[in-house]
Parts: sequence; C-alpha cells; structure tokens
Amino acid sequence: MTPVGRAAPAARLSRRALLRAAAAASAATVAGCATTPPAVQVAVVWSGGELARFREVVGNYGADVQVISAGNDIDAFLRARQLAGTSPDVAILPRSGLVVEYARRGWLRELTPATSYALPPGMADLLSADGRRYGVWVKAAHKSLFWYFPSMLPAPPRTWDQLVTLTRRLGARALSGDGPAPLAIGAADGWVLTDWFENVLADVAPPGYYEALARGEADWRSPSVHTALDRLAELWGVDGAFPGGGRRALLTQYEESVIQVVHHRRATMLFEADFVDDVSRRFRRGPEQPETFRFPGARVADRPLIVGGDAAVAFAGSARGAELVRWLSGGSAFQPWLRAGGYLSPNVSVPLDDYRDPVRRRLAAELRTAEAVRFDLSDRLPGPFTGSDGVGMWRIMQDFFADVVDGVPAGSATRRAVGQLAAAARSAGGGR
Repeated sequence: MTPVGRAAPAARLSRRALLRAAAAASAATVAGCATTPPAVQVAVVWSGGELARFREVVGNYGADVQVISAGNDIDAFLRARQLAGTSPDVAILPRSGLVVEYARRGWLRELTPATSYALPPGMADLLSADGRRYGVWVKAAHKSLFWYFPSMLPAPPRTWDQLVTLTRRLGARALSGDGPAPLAIGAADGWVLTDWFENVLADVAPPGYYEALARGEADWRSPSVHTALDRLAELWGVDGAFPGGGRRALLTQYEESVIQVVHHRRATMLFEADFVDDVSRRFRRGPEQPETFRFPGARVADRPLIVGGDAAVAFAGSARGAELVRWLSGGSAFQPWLRAGGYLSPNVSVPLDDYRDPVRRRLAAELRTAEAVRFDLSDRLPGPFTGSDGVGMWRIMQDFFADVVDGVPAGSATRRAVGQLAAAARSAGGGR
C-alpha cells in the first residue's frame, strides 16, 4: 500500500466519490460529442507530482489520453462509474486484490502485455483470475527499507537482534534527555504497522507460508504469526522507542514520522518504503542526504524483500484501453518519470542506466538479484480485511500496537491480535 493508494471497503460509496465520478463521466460525455475520437480515459489514484509525471508519460502515447485523479478512494469512484455505465477505459489500481475482484465480476478485459514486460519472481501471477491476465504492473514500491542519517547512525544494525539492542540503547539515552528517540513510526496510519508485520513475518515464516496466507489457504493462528507479533512487541515495547512515547506515536501520521527524522531529527531511524524520499525532499533540513539499510532479518543473510505496486487494467469493451495498457507495460513507456526520479519500475527489462535517481537504481538492482520478492500481504487480502481507516488489518495492528506500548504483556497482546486476525480472515473468507 502507499500513502494514497488505499481504498475503502467495497460497499461504501461516499458522496464525494459519487460526485467525482459523475463529474468525470460528464467530461467524458462532452468530449465524446466532438467530431474527433474521444480521448482514452484513465483513472488514477495519483495526485500532485505523481499525477504530473504520469501525464508526461502518456503524453508520448500515440493518441489523446485524459487522466483523471480519482482521489484516495478509487475503488468507490470506479464502482460508482460502473453502476452508471460510464467506466473509464483504463484504471491504475493500488491493490492486486481489486484486480482479481473486478475481473471475477466481469468488469475487465483480458490483457496481453508488451514483449519487453518482465517481472521479478513473486509478482508475476498476482493479476490473473481463472488463468487469465487482467492487469499489468506499472509502478513498484520497495517496502523493506530503514532511513537514517549517517551522522546520527554511523553503524546501522545488520540483524534483528542488533536492531533491538540498538533501540534499547538509544531509547535509554532518549529517556535521559541525551539524544533523539531511536524510531519514528506513523502508527496513526494502520498501513505503516501492517508493513512492519509483513517484513517480520516474511523473515520468520517457513517457505510457502506467507504466500499461502495471502491466498487464504493458511491458518492465521500458526506459530509464525505468533513469532512475528512477539518480535514486534519486543521492539515496540522498548521504553523511549518513539518521540513523545507510544501513545503519541498512535497520533503520528506517516508524513509526520518522516519529518521527525529528516527535519526535526527527533528520531534516528524510520522504517518505510522508497517513497519516503518524496517527503524527505520537501522537508529535509541541511545538506546531508538520508541513506537506507534493508529491513534486518534473523541473520545477516536473511533480509526480507516486500514490494508493493500499482497495476493498470482495461475495462470490458475498451479495445483502445487494452492497447494503452499494453503500451504502458513496455520497458520504455515510463522514461519521462525515470528521468525525473522518484519512480521504480516493476519491469526488470528496464536498463539500470536509465535510472537518474541513484536510490531507485540501487533498489531496481535489488529487485533483479532477489531470489524472490513477496508482495504486500494486506493488499492481497479480501474485502474489509485488507484494511482501511479503523477497519480490518489496519485496526487490528493498531490495537496490537496500543496494547504493547500500554504495557500489556507481550503474550497477551499477541494472543488477542492473533484471535482478531483469524476472526477477520474467516469473516472475509480469506483463511482461518
């Protein structure tokens, strides 16, 4: 998941989404009344700089393209358009689960990607339903990174135990008023906490378990889930771990957590994805550039690699939409965004030399050399279990975080969270 790439539960169509969908449909109708063929219409979650970059991308397409920013709740926007019979030609979706759901409802057109479309292992099969491909990845996010300034952290931890030891040492120093807190965390955004959980689970689970859980074929009450939550409790429960304490962290949103590190320097480390640098560029103080280290595993060699991404789909009946999606899946379509920086391609056929952004160039190389990547688990879960504000996995992880920082014994907090996860999975039809 990304800061903007989340959707509300399926049944909720907000008035704002309905109005936005109606306005976009009216614009498309007006365009269609002209003598020239109407533009290919694309709905996206992006706004601001990302929206501008994508418009530069489709500006190189051989036909007119109209890009509509659907807002954070693109699922509600698209459902309203579907009900009105005015679906766009193409949509860029932030969750693979939506691709599969829309495909099974018959809303999407089967796709054939460009011949240069090549993915790292772990992403290839997530956009298919009943053996047919209905989406292609067009943007990736590397979600296994810690950010820090070398002047504040000369020797980053290389294992989970080293991270815990460092957090305890820096936490004690912070409590004595002799330094910043060790960790910033935007716990007010539930997706931040699910990202933590997914990295730890990917490290401790036996081969196949993470994927089975995502497919709804595994039991959430397994020892792996207990172990992952116990590890998080061990770290999050460290006294002095967060600026202002754990309860303050529950009120801290993602962007503010980045600012705590790159501007105020009230914390030494921040865990989150490569898109942290979008916030860092705006708020960083001083010439020093933040650097990254991989989310540490149990051993130096054990470094989980979690990825997220945005997928393009074409709606049923739109041959022009399918052609545009095929073009977007090619290795050269996103050159304007590559040159501008802030873009990581899921397509491993894109030459590393095409990346002007050195951070993304290194992360793109990691995608090529990883034995396997695991896709964001919560983005693959069905229905409300996937999470949204106060709902599903987001809410469960926030309850768990609150228990831990309030001093509830780790075993009790873990048992409660495991029970909630298993119940939510059963309710959503996504596991046990």
